[in-house]
Amino acid sequence: MSRILVTGSADGLGRAAADSLLSAGHDVVVHARNRERAAVLDALVDRGAHLVVGDLTERDAVRRIATELNDAEPLDAVIHNAGVWSGPAVMPVNIIAPYLLTTLLRGPRRLVYLSSGSHFGGRPSLTGVDWRGESAGSYSDSKLFVTTLAAAVARLRPGVLSNAVDPGWVPTKMGGPHAPDDLELGHQTQEWLASGDDPQVLTTGGYWYHRRRLQPHRAVHDEAFQDHLLQALAEETDTTL
Repeated sequence: MSRILVTGSADGLGRAAADSLLSAGHDVVVHARNRERAAVLDALVDRGAHLVVGDLTERDAVRRIATELNDAEPLDAVIHNAGVWSGPAVMPVNIIAPYLLTTLLRGPRRLVYLSSGSHFGGRPSLTGVDWRGESAGSYSDSKLFVTTLAAAVARLRPGVLSNAVDPGWVPTKMGGPHAPDDLELGHQTQEWLASGDDPQVLTTGGYWYHRRRLQPHRAVHDEAFQDHLLQALAEETDTTL
């Protein structure tokens, strides 16, 4: 049994992953952005899930989540599932929050970051990026950045299994009802990477789609771009990986 945090688990892929991991006997920590949203997680909490609440657009809230979790039983894995498709929250939620949690949380030996096929359309440039969400952010850029973060963590923390997952374009609230990909397959790879023991799982630095390791955007494994991104995030958050 592993203790696994799933961010953004009130609905969609995060809810499905948390439900599945809980059914498999894992100790699951679910997350919602506020108390109102947390109410929909009552069924999972009643089955034994633990709950943390905090708005990932707010850096102080992310820090409070990290402190709360560090004061509890150690986490074995984190699935950085929470994501925003459009608007000012894109950069705060899609890259700043996972960066801060990666930096602040003690203990997890497996980190899974939700990427997207849209990351191939991202720009490997940090010029003019609005990290604070004062204007609308680019979803494609944010997913390129978080995929690069996963690869950088794999390089710099050799004792940690760090991977990115493209869940596919699935019919969730974000993906829309007509999305063509398989909802069940959309959450299985991140669960597998967070808790499995197959030889493929015990690898790091991968970009995965439906349990297949693929080649990401060429910038993802560019160490100079990784370092540039980490420096920008450290300066922006006053928190160094």
